Amino acid sequence: MADFQIEDLRVSVEGREILKGISLGIDKGEVHAVMGPNGSGKSTLSHTLMGHPNYKVLGGRVLFKDRNLLEMPTEQRARLGVFLALQYPVVVPGITMSNFLRTALNAKRGYDGKDKSKAIAPKEFRALLKSEMGVLHMDDSFLSRYVNEGFSGGEKKRAEILQMAVLKPEIAILDETDSGLDIDSIKFVSEGVNRMRGPELGILLITHYTRILEFVRPDFVHVLVDGQFVLSGGPEVAAALEKTGYAEWVKEPQAAAQEA
Repeated sequence: MADFQIEDLRVSVEGREILKGISLGIDKGEVHAVMGPNGSGKSTLSHTLMGHPNYKVLGGRVLFKDRNLLEMPTEQRARLGVFLALQYPVVVPGITMSNFLRTALNAKRGYDGKDKSKAIAPKEFRALLKSEMGVLHMDDSFLSRYVNEGFSGGEKKRAEILQMAVLKPEIAILDETDSGLDIDSIKFVSEGVNRMRGPELGILLITHYTRILEFVRPDFVHVLVDGQFVLSGGPEVAAALEKTGYAEWVKEPQAAAQEA
């Protein structure tokens, strides 16, 4: 069994079944890319794995560290080592990036406001941020700004990867991190992701296009269409999709209409 095992996962949204029995195993050290047309269930997969309440699980299991994530609230999944980079990061007015990141990191370390030995020291925290922000081409002004307030699309996505770098998850789910980004922002985000690649991190990279895969090279590529995996393979699958698209399984205009 893989380190992170999805087994026969079925999910509905507003009474309509979206995921129709998908299975996938991810080991730490691997990068799995999930690709598919609009409306295929990619974001449903990411939201379900992290416990969004609007997604109803009809069946299946998601096993990590001998526990079924589907039986746990979102915050416990995060503390266990699962991270989700959102496709549409939310704005949190009144909370600075610095306070947000430090509070999140302390929560993961088990700091409850009492045992200060579990809280990260200010000097250590500043050193950690400086190292990671340099890779993401973020200056110190980010830390005093409210979370995502007034951020450009590229800044929001880089802020998501900064959170990932600070929290150091064991399984990272990146939900269309490249969506809406120009080529420079894709490069910056990819540099941050590649810096974290290694034997202690498994990555599920969800994307619609192949461009981010030119910078974050996947070990495996899975094609999701109408809630089911229709093809799995190596990086060559992404290369083939770049040429043919998803026409073999679905017409793009129909998929776009379904998403709308």
